[in-house]
Amino acid sequence: MRIDLPLLLRVAGVMHLGLIAAGMMMPGVVQMRVHLSTLPPFIRRLFWVYYSFLGLCIISFSTVTIVFADVLAAGGTLARAVCVFFAMFWTLRLVAAAWIFDMKPYLTSSARRFGYSILNVVFVYLPVVYGLAAIQPRWLN
Repeated sequence: MRIDLPLLLRVAGVMHLGLIAAGMMMPGVVQMRVHLSTLPPFIRRLFWVYYSFLGLCIISFSTVTIVFADVLAAGGTLARAVCVFFAMFWTLRLVAAAWIFDMKPYLTSSARRFGYSILNVVFVYLPVVYGLAAIQPRWLN
């Protein structure tokens, strides 16, 4: 059985855009502005700069993955290095979702619980696909 790795990577690229959409809704869901208002202005601005830069990184991950899916799937040295980085990034994000962030207070409706479940599926999918692209097991070809 042959796995279409470029297709799996393109799906991963689109999933990044879904994460951006979820990330744009998150400040309202968790009332971020209210919580940040108690912080000194420098720390508040620093948080928003970090939040914006992370969003730009995810958009870049998406763009690289969608545009260069064939190159990433081909398994060149740079492609594997990029896929290792993406796999490590999303593995650490999965760890944060599982053991650092407590979202229970914000999962107040069925829609939010469903959305959070979908996010966790994405957080599992991304490191698996990038990991496969990085190691290029024989059964992929």
